[in-house]
Amino acid sequence: MDETFVPFEGIKNDVKGRLLCYKQDWTGGIKAGFSILAPTTYIFFASAIPVISFGEQLDRSTDGVLTAVQTLASTALCGIIHSIIGGQPLLILGVAEPTVIMVCVWTAALLIMLSIVGACSIINRFTRLAGELFGLLIAMLFMQQAITGLVDEFRITKRENTTSIEFIPSWRFANGMFAVVLSFGLMLTGLRSRKARSWRYGSGCLRGFVADYGVPLMVLVWTAVSYIPAGSVPHGIPRRLLSPSPWSLGAYQNWTVISVRSCPCMTRRFFSAITYIQNGALMFRTLSWQEMLDVPVLYILGAFIPATMIAVLYYFDHSVASQLAQQKEFNLRKPSSFHYDLLLLGFLTLICGLLGIPPSNGVIPQSPMHTKSLATLKHQLLRNRLVATARQSIRMNSSLGELYGNMQEAYQHMQTPLIYQEASTRIIIRLQYNASIQRFY
Repeated sequence: MDETFVPFEGIKNDVKGRLLCYKQDWTGGIKAGFSILAPTTYIFFASAIPVISFGEQLDRSTDGVLTAVQTLASTALCGIIHSIIGGQPLLILGVAEPTVIMVCVWTAALLIMLSIVGACSIINRFTRLAGELFGLLIAMLFMQQAITGLVDEFRITKRENTTSIEFIPSWRFANGMFAVVLSFGLMLTGLRSRKARSWRYGSGCLRGFVADYGVPLMVLVWTAVSYIPAGSVPHGIPRRLLSPSPWSLGAYQNWTVISVRSCPCMTRRFFSAITYIQNGALMFRTLSWQEMLDVPVLYILGAFIPATMIAVLYYFDHSVASQLAQQKEFNLRKPSSFHYDLLLLGFLTLICGLLGIPPSNGVIPQSPMHTKSLATLKHQLLRNRLVATARQSIRMNSSLGELYGNMQEAYQHMQTPLIYQEASTRIIIRLQYNASIQRFY
């Protein structure tokens, strides 16, 4: 990424580079055929499981005001928009912390301003160590939340009937231990399946299938295992995620912030939401735009303080996630799009705030995991080249010495260093040249 602090210059360069390779991205994905299904399935489960877990925690913290429905809706909406009009399709978006409408407005305005003035150019000043440390922080937070969730399985959650049989101490202990078995079982088998290509047993096709689809299969297998003791334990063990139906009567009030109502004069009024505390309980209702204008100016200005902190967090999280997804060792050939993606993030934050769903931004480690799942590793290329060379030598009835020489020559050829990612300006010039040649012919 070229450093530029001229207003709109970074956005213009990102859009120009994206338009040159936009068609190639879609045609390349279509030509890949069924081979694109493996990384798609892997990233789907890698993104959906944390989103659902975060939605369950929001359900407990907000007494059902925000649930997994809102987190899934935010991830799906922002992910679809970013995949279609985003600048870096390798970037994966995930749910961030929920914020109120006025904070979202200020946050969106700050993100748009940062993208316009070229603040993403500062990312070049951060070393690889800073990005990796930030990724380590995110991983530790995930681990902390996972441990907290396991500990909660031994406790009685809120809004539950404490007189039920599944909440007596013996059954609560059984529920917690079963949750520990399911969690560690899924983690260990999922990690083991990702390394299936290096197994010494099984055919190559089987190992490749397990490596590509092992994590989704393990999720389905351990989910099925959780239903095995259904007939011999009380109802509610193990505890499962309860999410309201988004299409039930009145459910829209929990996650729709903007609503349209027809007045007698056939004009339309738009409504936004306010969250407040009454008698120790979290309340939620809609406000019209006219009522929002009646909010004291001090409260509106006061929302700027948390919005500043959230904007800085989104800026750093989004940019570092994009940077880790475009590391030099991935050998990417297409230009980056930091400025334009940050501009799009500002508009997505505003949309999520108006809809009453938690905003989404670039997440770690899903973004670099996405790139790795799409990449063809060098050791895989080396193995395929050596196998192809050996088969060709056998078909030609080569001697053992000739076979060894051919494989050694292929190995030496594959040891040439890879061409790392070029500067974005060179890539844009090359893409422009190719496009002009195609138009000429």
